[in-house]
Amino acid sequence: MNKKKECEELWAKNKYYVLSKSHKAYLEIRNYLKEKEIDIVFINERIQKVRDIKESKKDFSNAVLHLWGYFKKKATKIEKQGLFNILEEYMGGRNNQKSVIEYINTLLKKYPNKYLQESTLLTGEKDETMA
Repeated sequence: MNKKKECEELWAKNKYYVLSKSHKAYLEIRNYLKEKEIDIVFINERIQKVRDIKESKKDFSNAVLHLWGYFKKKATKIEKQGLFNILEEYMGGRNNQKSVIEYINTLLKKYPNKYLQESTLLTGEKDETMA
């Protein structure tokens, strides 16, 4: 497999996780991937770095809204309301990230999406590296 494809696959799995931690880090990696010469070690290091970033409700919420985009045409009004209610509870400190992710995973079982099913934000496999 070529280096660029390897990097893109690693990024595809981790981009929503990175976005959930830091919008700035997300943009940094995304821009890096546009360069001619890219290195999987650099991307891995950046992904590992975000693991130490303190939880940001704003960035997590932003990532969840990106994920919602995959469901919005299929999900029912009740399912949409359910997600937005649980997200609002999270934003207000009455719920945690885990409950939001579990809700999204429930939607994913009903409306399968291979791309999202491999996302480390949803699978919790944050140690997966390809280097």
